[in-house]
Amino acid sequence: MGRYSIGVDMGGTNLRAAAITEDGKMLDKIAGSTPIQAGPDAVVADMVASIQALETRLGAAELAGVGIGVPGFIRMDTGVIAGWAQNPGFNGYPMRDRIEKSLGTKVILENDANAAAMGESWMGAGRDVEDLVLLTLGTGIGGGIIAGGRVLHGAQGMAGELGHITVSPNGYPCGCGNRGCVEKHASATAIGAMARLMKLGDNLSSQDVFDFAEAGDDRALAIFGAMGESLGIVIASLINIFNFPLYLLSGGPLPAWKFFAPSLLAEVERRSFTYRATLGSAPTRIEPAQLGNQAGLYGAAYLPLQSAPR
Repeated sequence: MGRYSIGVDMGGTNLRAAAITEDGKMLDKIAGSTPIQAGPDAVVADMVASIQALETRLGAAELAGVGIGVPGFIRMDTGVIAGWAQNPGFNGYPMRDRIEKSLGTKVILENDANAAAMGESWMGAGRDVEDLVLLTLGTGIGGGIIAGGRVLHGAQGMAGELGHITVSPNGYPCGCGNRGCVEKHASATAIGAMARLMKLGDNLSSQDVFDFAEAGDDRALAIFGAMGESLGIVIASLINIFNFPLYLLSGGPLPAWKFFAPSLLAEVERRSFTYRATLGSAPTRIEPAQLGNQAGLYGAAYLPLQSAPR
């Protein structure tokens, strides 16, 4: 079997843990609900129980460590959750130290979108590059930046908040305090909001709007066209800033790629000289991610493998 690590992906409603070998083989997996409403201590107890169950099944001798992806801002030096807007009861909670104390083993805490980006870099669409950007499309829009094979954290661990890049200076208000953030114009939530404004229907999911687009509905097609334009503005800026070889998108709206990708790519080509300059030789790639909701598990598991000595 060889060395393995345990990756944990803690969502707002679900908790998943997996044991993965250093060559990317998933050995075992546990999934369950996350008792968010019960508070941080209950969540930690649930995590610890899942990790210990996997360790018991596979043995402790070859365990390289534990990586955990969690929502919100992480103080990387202290392992404290510094800001989780949807669940403020976790803010200031020393999650890493509590888990390490319970397990008696080293734990690496990481933002969930960063972990997903690392997963795509290790075992997904980014296996052939050292530098990539991932945008995660969901209720909001998250992001992760991998530079030189490692997560780019920034000074306070808050790099990669790509969902709050402005795409419309006078656009919709965002909970972050800004207006016109891309997550208000291109997330799954935004797709439903645009559907309501376009009189397509109330309380529609991005899947519902996709179904309308599949049926040829002009309003649904216009929604995905607008979504693609907003994403294109952001990706063009990222290409101009980083000049990385690969930019990935993941999340629930990805089945609608064929509907929003044309306007996205057209907007990038219009706005980025760097992108246009690469079209003839080694093109800058803009693609769907490959690992789906498994990316965070793989990325979290890779963090201790990446840092642990052989």
